[in-house]
Formats: sequence, C-alpha cells, structure tokens
Amino acid sequence: MRQERHDGSSGGGLLIPMAWMYAEYIADELLRTGELMEPATLEYRAGRDALALTVFLSDGAVAEALPATRVDELRLLTAYGPPWRGWVCERLDALEAARGGPDPDLALARAAWRWLEDTELLAADLDAIGPLPWEPADGPRDPEAEGAPAQVWTPAWQLGLPLGHLSIHLY
Repeated sequence: MRQERHDGSSGGGLLIPMAWMYAEYIADELLRTGELMEPATLEYRAGRDALALTVFLSDGAVAEALPATRVDELRLLTAYGPPWRGWVCERLDALEAARGGPDPDLALARAAWRWLEDTELLAADLDAIGPLPWEPADGPRDPEAEGAPAQVWTPAWQLGLPLGHLSIHLY
C-alpha cells in the first residue's frame, strides 16, 4: 500500500486517508471497550462515526494510546449535544478551506457527517414519558400512551454522540 504524502508530490497516485482511519480506530476501540452496543448495529456505527469525527476534527489523533488529557478533551467535546453539530460543521468547513485540494481524510469525514445527518434512527422519546412520579403532573395523561414508550425518528448523530460520550466515561 502506498504511503500518504502531504507535499503534493505523490505523482497522481492513491492517497491513503491515514488520519481518518486512525480516528475511526480510536473510536472503535472506545466503543468496544465500553461494550454498550453490538458492533453490527446502526447505533454502534452512529457512535463510531460521531467519535471518529470528534477525534479527527479536534486536531487529529495522537501517536500513543489515549492519554488522560486527550480522554478529558474528548469527554468535553462530546458532552455538548446540539452545539457539537455546529462545531463539526465549522471545523469541516475550516479544514476544507485550509487544505484546498482533494483530501481523502476530509472526504471520508464529510461522508461520515452526511450519514450522521441524513440517517434517522428510531429512538425512545424521553421528553414524552411525562413527569417523574415525585413531580406534579401538568394535566391529564393519555392512558393509551402509558403502555408503551413514545418513539421518534432522530438524526443518527443525536444517538451516536451520547453513546460515544458514555463510552469515553467507561474507558
């Protein structure tokens, strides 16, 4: 396999997306260590892609196994929920502007982001469950809805990000 070259002198050969592949490897290791999902599920893929994007966009991966400072950084980045989406979009745009030409790492990161944005997964609607038993109810509850939890379709990143965050805590 030909090595990735950064000086533009690859002679038109195949560039290997080593930074993205390493980010995916780190994300996969974090998720497997946590044992939260089966690797064959879409939820696992969402978690892996969300973590890989976080690793890739936070100035890349480090050469050694994840040091404590890096784990803390990833924990903080994945804890933000909706602001994480804006951070990803900003970082992808900044990388694209900085690199200018074709970049296989960036192409794979963009593909992962498109999948996380465009794919919707069925999830429990935690907001629809209602008040906790010790909280006052705001009004009459729907008796039909009490038998089964409400479900909603949500973008894959909204399931993958908390899964990735939890796996970082378990690391």
